Amino acid sequence: MAEVMYGPMQLLVIGFKNPDFHGQIRQALEPAMETGVIRLIDLRFVYKDADGNVSAMEASQLDEAERQRFGAAVGALIGLGAGGEEGARRGVETGAMAAAQHTFGMTEENVQRISDAIPNDSAAAVFLIEHLWAKDLKQALRDTNAQLIAQGMVTPEALVMAGAALRDAVEAAEMEEKKPMAAPAR
Repeated sequence: MAEVMYGPMQLLVIGFKNPDFHGQIRQALEPAMETGVIRLIDLRFVYKDADGNVSAMEASQLDEAERQRFGAAVGALIGLGAGGEEGARRGVETGAMAAAQHTFGMTEENVQRISDAIPNDSAAAVFLIEHLWAKDLKQALRDTNAQLIAQGMVTPEALVMAGAALRDAVEAAEMEEKKPMAAPAR
């Protein structure tokens, strides 16, 4: 049986104040999903109205067979890390069952925790996205025995903050250079 190659996964948790949705998030994701750049593995959306009533919805691009395979693969990896080979075997079963129940690890208890954490008249979304574009890169890295050392998301806001910190450091260094040198003690 051939190994199924998954692209890198990214988990996003996003909060919304006074949400006013008209399908714009789905419309923004659609082109990337249609062209195969990303795949929506799971989306859990939790909304709490002004009176505290909670509603939730889920979406995925996976069909039933893919849900089972993905759940089994994720369960095996988590199980391997937690309990070695025996943990991986148990994880396959647990992950496949979670996928069959369409939870992907997001249980109703998780939804309740999210709804408890958000204020009235707000929402939260948990996205699990597979970066399909990176599958060939992932294979090339495997073929060259590469190891992932670090990863992260860099936002424009983070770059602005880094630029401001760099400016402050340069200004402090320039001020230090302009200070008169103390006369040597006699």
